[in-house]
Amino acid sequence: MSEEKRDTKTFEGALARLEEIVKLLESGNAPLDGSLALFEEGTALVKQCNSQLDNAEQKIKILTKKQDGSYEAEDFGTDKE
Repeated sequence: MSEEKRDTKTFEGALARLEEIVKLLESGNAPLDGSLALFEEGTALVKQCNSQLDNAEQKIKILTKKQDGSYEAEDFGTDKE
């Protein structure tokens, strides 16, 4: 396992830790108990990353120009058709 401590509270840190976990599990060198612990840590990090991505998506707004020349902010991904 890496000696470097990652800040898994950030999206980037959690993603980097997930990459480490995948490499460790793919190597097949971890004992069963260790593999299960890594798997559990990985699933928790995936949930955290998904939550952070969902939160970021909710914050993204698109500015659209109205006919009168002013701008209006609307949620990203909404269809107005």
